[in-house]
Amino acid sequence: MIFKVEGHKFRSGLLALALAVTAGATFLPVEPAHAQTRTLPDFTDLVDQVGPSVVNIRTVEKVAQRGSNGEMDEEMQEFFRRFFGQPLPGAPRSTPRPNRPQQPQEEERPRGVGSGFILTADGYVMTNAHVVEDASEVLVTLTDKREFKAKIIGADKRTDVAVVKIEATGLPAVKVGDISKLRVGEWVMAIGSPFGLENTVTAGIVSAKQRDTGEYLPFIQTDVAINPGNSGGPLINMRGEVVGINSQIYSRSGGFMGISFSIPIDEAIRVSEQLRTSGRVSRGRIGVQIDQVTKDVAEAIGLGKAQGALVRGVEAGSPGEKAGVEPGDVITKFDGKAIEKPSDLPRLVGNTKPGTKSTLTVFRRGASRDLNVTIAEIEPDKPGKRASDRDEPAPKPSASAALKSLGLAVSDLTDAQKKELKLKGGVKVDAANDAAARAGLREGDIILAVANVEVSSVREFESAVGKADKSKPLSVLFRRGDWAQYALIRPAR
Repeated sequence: MIFKVEGHKFRSGLLALALAVTAGATFLPVEPAHAQTRTLPDFTDLVDQVGPSVVNIRTVEKVAQRGSNGEMDEEMQEFFRRFFGQPLPGAPRSTPRPNRPQQPQEEERPRGVGSGFILTADGYVMTNAHVVEDASEVLVTLTDKREFKAKIIGADKRTDVAVVKIEATGLPAVKVGDISKLRVGEWVMAIGSPFGLENTVTAGIVSAKQRDTGEYLPFIQTDVAINPGNSGGPLINMRGEVVGINSQIYSRSGGFMGISFSIPIDEAIRVSEQLRTSGRVSRGRIGVQIDQVTKDVAEAIGLGKAQGALVRGVEAGSPGEKAGVEPGDVITKFDGKAIEKPSDLPRLVGNTKPGTKSTLTVFRRGASRDLNVTIAEIEPDKPGKRASDRDEPAPKPSASAALKSLGLAVSDLTDAQKKELKLKGGVKVDAANDAAARAGLREGDIILAVANVEVSSVREFESAVGKADKSKPLSVLFRRGDWAQYALIRPAR
């Protein structure tokens, strides 16, 4: 036995015992080194448990076949005549052909190989949308070598989730895990068909959660080896539960480089349920264009913490416009859920059923307010209409001493300009130099607010600038085209 005394160790024995007692030792047994070391995980039982639920997916696509009736393409015959001086041996001599229409022919060619896993015992299989995209035929092979032609139930490109169906029963379905219990650093395993090598097992750890690489998905990042062919296969925890669908890798070479991404299974299940019910995914929208709130802007407008989604534009006639959302607002909550970063908003809104009445909390002019919005269904993005300048006399620009220190010259908007731009107020930037130019302002911008104060005329603009705290950067909300954003003007001292 080994004894410890204030950092000193004494071997067992009479002399050691006497020295230890003299020193006032506390006798604590020291565990052997091998007992302090955690053993590495053993994946064998997991492979036996989950392996039969993983499938290989091969896809076929139809392509137009050139030539017909077994005759060689005339262009190919011409190639041989030009470069070899004679027709291809065995090729028929060129003879005039009757002018008859040729029937287009198609041939089936292998398109790609991917992976998937059995979602239900009656034959529903989950995979990636890009695995089955443009496929004319999908072939699913089980681990017992049975092969089935699958029907594509639905595919969602935004989340890269697809569901296919095979006619079979009594299949070994996977167990679905709880993403909230998944921890960074824990061991996970993948099974798939990298490069067509079926039932290949790789393992690693969870490197990060909530990784933003997609519009609607916070991915799981791992260091599990994922390669072409792994797409659509399951990511499995040590309890034998599926926690994700292997979907993407980060690579400069096209091969695995230690960073891979998986779709969280809770998001995938939500999508799959809609695909199985209707064959498509219905998502909510409110019709606003958003951007990040920087730390400097948050401090300048009084928000304090850099959080939320900055509204840069509001689509005409959209739920956001009807609810009263304005460019320059910072959306901080949706139905009481905090918006920490811009990508949180489209995910929360997208997962809300169209027609639902929801609440937006926005930060505007130094205060928060709640707006009621009715969620609409998402539709393809439409290009925004840009306001054009009219050929009419412009008001005389103002360049007072206060504005000169900012490098600005501004003028009032005419009634026609306000009507065209659909604005109640604001002033037009006629020149932006020095500090204003460094802040990003330029001629033609429309300034809507200064230091959290709305301005509708040059007089109001100058008054707001005069009252602003000179020790802090001046926050300016301006509109350029259809987009609104903040700028921080820092005058030279």
